[in-house]
Amino acid sequence: MRIKKGDDVVVRTGKWAGHRAEVIRAIPSKDQVILDGVNIAKRHLKQQSQTTQAGIIDKFMPLPVSAVSLWCKKCDAPTRAGMKTDGDKKVRVCRKCGADL
Repeated sequence: MRIKKGDDVVVRTGKWAGHRAEVIRAIPSKDQVILDGVNIAKRHLKQQSQTTQAGIIDKFMPLPVSAVSLWCKKCDAPTRAGMKTDGDKKVRVCRKCGADL
């Protein structure tokens, strides 16, 4: 999975298609990502103790990683990520323009 926390992505499919967002959390074991302000669900929360408040909360639900594409700032377009070796470390690069992601 080549999408990491903090990346800018665009949603390609589903109800949120076309929305750009930042990755809050990546879940590589399930091939899912959680985006900021996208795919929000209402959940009813029961009071667990004296400190937690009961009510309806907004919860960010995960999206499959196949439904999002990385956003290249140089191309200003969605792109795929390629890998390039820069000395001893691997760097993600844009497949369209070759810029580092």
